[in-house]
Amino acid sequence: MSQLVTIFGGSGFVGRYITRRMAKQGWRVKVAVRRPNEALFVKPYGVVGQVEPMFCNIRDDAAVAQALKGADVVVNCVGIIAELGKNRFQAVQSEGAERIARLATQEGVYRFVQISAIGADKESDSQYSVSKAIGEEAIFGQFPDAVILRPSVIFGSEDQFFNRFASMTRLSPFLPLIGAETKFQPVYVDDVAQAAELAVLGAVSGSIYELGGPDIASFKSLMERMLNVIQRKRIILPIPLPVGKVMATFFDTVQSLSFGVLKNKVVTCDQIKNLVRDNLVSGNHKTFADLGIEPTALDAVLPDYLWPYRPSGQFAAIKDSAKNLRSNS
Repeated sequence: MSQLVTIFGGSGFVGRYITRRMAKQGWRVKVAVRRPNEALFVKPYGVVGQVEPMFCNIRDDAAVAQALKGADVVVNCVGIIAELGKNRFQAVQSEGAERIARLATQEGVYRFVQISAIGADKESDSQYSVSKAIGEEAIFGQFPDAVILRPSVIFGSEDQFFNRFASMTRLSPFLPLIGAETKFQPVYVDDVAQAAELAVLGAVSGSIYELGGPDIASFKSLMERMLNVIQRKRIILPIPLPVGKVMATFFDTVQSLSFGVLKNKVVTCDQIKNLVRDNLVSGNHKTFADLGIEPTALDAVLPDYLWPYRPSGQFAAIKDSAKNLRSNS
């Protein structure tokens, strides 16, 4: 019988790529998610019955234990970027990770892979970063040979980074940026999935791996790059961090007073704390080089999925060709 991997959050942005890779490896895959009916798209990644979505709330012991039944390896991709309702950083990224690791040990799972984030630090001002670090610590307590992957901002077809800002250009001639000079090292989603695949297969040693792509650029520079790809001219408005803090406080307060009915989808106070520091590989941990992976450059991928945001959409290339014909005639 083929081996079984349980992937918590296996239908999410990163999780679906890991799910696809493990199915191609011939593994059986349990995709443990809160809404399995919305994860049915992963089933065709394998043959009939190979990839199965199932319900799991990582805040519940019984649900996690059920998802771990028979698993050989576990991958945890569950994470949140903002708190809402019962989904708090501590509950999801600290306690949730600890719960999975603890119950995985009891089930006899022999390998653990965690998708964390660059900047995970118990001494950070950001509760997001603190909760990630506490979760990592709890996992190492149960699995000393666990593989922890800490990516920088992740890009790819379903990302909420470039897609989000590209969609904003359809509505306004301005592109406001908080932390415009903060540097990032964007990493391609399938490169992260490949790293996780190697970890599941036991092809790499247990450790923390910081994953950053070949491009290092400020937030502003990345947006200029994005604008060039989507062929739009927009005025980038850098917003000073003190002003950003005031905005975040306002939006957080509105969400709190509305009991989550009015969600803060703009920027939170905790996100501001992360924007204060660069999101780069530190040099203190292993990297893609130790995994034998050559990370993918932005220019090799962005045009493949940002073209719908061009004024002419799928016809942009045809129009460009027509212009060249006219200029050469």
